[in-house]
Amino acid sequence: MDTVRRWADEGQLAVARTGGGQRLVNGVDLARLATERADAPGEGQSRVSARNRFSGLVTRVRTDELMAQVEIQAGPYRVVSLMTREAAEDLGLAPGVEAVAVVKSTTVVIERPRS
Repeated sequence: MDTVRRWADEGQLAVARTGGGQRLVNGVDLARLATERADAPGEGQSRVSARNRFSGLVTRVRTDELMAQVEIQAGPYRVVSLMTREAAEDLGLAPGVEAVAVVKSTTVVIERPRS
């Protein structure tokens, strides 16, 4: 995933290399970093009335002509949102991208932190 590679390249996450050069990430270290990043307020973070926010990584995006089904793994939780294909594309949602699922009543809204 691009996000995990970036964290490793930035020195935020320790990785080991296999003989073939693949990166191995310790799950406990990844969970720690994800928790730290979720607790830290981001620059320009939006203010919303919803209190149920699940920060995680997009694991799957399925689209057709009109709709998109977006899955986020947020710690032990898998959150699924249905939205227009256009909205998913505008947000740049793709596997490996960081995103936040905001749950308000029966609606799940997906947002991305500002870069």
